[in-house]
Amino acid sequence: MPNKNFEYYMSLPYKMIIYPASEGGYVAEIPDLPGCLTQGDNWQDTFDMIQDAKAAWIDIAMQNGRNIPVPNNRKNV
Repeated sequence: MPNKNFEYYMSLPYKMIIYPASEGGYVAEIPDLPGCLTQGDNWQDTFDMIQDAKAAWIDIAMQNGRNIPVPNNRKNV
């Protein structure tokens, strides 16, 4: 069984969704981590920012003793 530390959760293949925002730019979210989302001016910035949001979400969840879900392998999300 792997040691479920920060690096373990960061290495998991969470599904990311990036889509155009109605007001311009892009929105990114990780559906398996409720509330983990961000917005950026372009696709690359948004991709980079969702990585930071994922790290912050996992870090805060660990600090607060919250359950961290593993990626759900749903095909149609």
